[in-house]
Amino acid sequence: MASSSSSPQAIISPSVLASNFGDLSNEIRRMMSCGAQWVHMDVMDGQVQLFLSGRGHFVPNITIGPPVFASVHKTVENVFMDCHMMVADPARASLWSAPPPHLATWWVKDVADAGGKSYTFHLEALSEPEKAHELVQLIHSTGMRAAVAISPATPSSAISDALGNSVDMLLVMTVVPGKGGQKFMPECVPKVAELRTRFPNKDIQVDGGVGPGTIGCCARAGSNVIVAGTALFGAKEPKQVIQGFKEAIESSREGWGTDKALTKDE
Repeated sequence: MASSSSSPQAIISPSVLASNFGDLSNEIRRMMSCGAQWVHMDVMDGQVQLFLSGRGHFVPNITIGPPVFASVHKTVENVFMDCHMMVADPARASLWSAPPPHLATWWVKDVADAGGKSYTFHLEALSEPEKAHELVQLIHSTGMRAAVAISPATPSSAISDALGNSVDMLLVMTVVPGKGGQKFMPECVPKVAELRTRFPNKDIQVDGGVGPGTIGCCARAGSNVIVAGTALFGAKEPKQVIQGFKEAIESSREGWGTDKALTKDE
């Protein structure tokens, strides 16, 4: 599933954190009618997690989960749910249990059963990062796409060639995970360029503070999958914004992996 032999498609994935949750299905339909191919579903459990650098909350907030996914799956035709799992150890059955045999997890199965199409886990959230390949295999066994995410403090080198080649997508966070509406962190963009050089045909996603003013540097660096919340759900003409994002990606392809990848906006 993870193999690819052609240049990756420009994909827009609106983040529902910025939507009207009281009318979620219609909000998603609105984005799809404007040209968005995916919808980004952020899952945060607010649980304590062991960071690579110490202890603390992986994310402090609590958001939606599989029951909401199932409702969207039933009410929105042909929806592609891009599920971003900001949870404490995505390879466990629950926070309090030991890692189950063969990673027969609650999270992966429930997301798949609820209609999730892509499952993104954070490398920092794994209690045993060396077993990331087992989690990827489990995700693929459900028919979902597998993706690995890195937070701003994590270097792109943390994603090994083997892991990067095993997943379908790489996600570079351009804000600290856990809350929508944060300011874009341009210092994360070089990680996109480094990953694009190593994985020229892989989907590379950016998430956090992306809008008309920041899409250019993301696209030039090599991102082809754009997550945006306020810039889309809060736009007067979201169709124009989505089209602008896609055009930025298409016009940047020739520079991927070259010196043009990290040129700054004038």
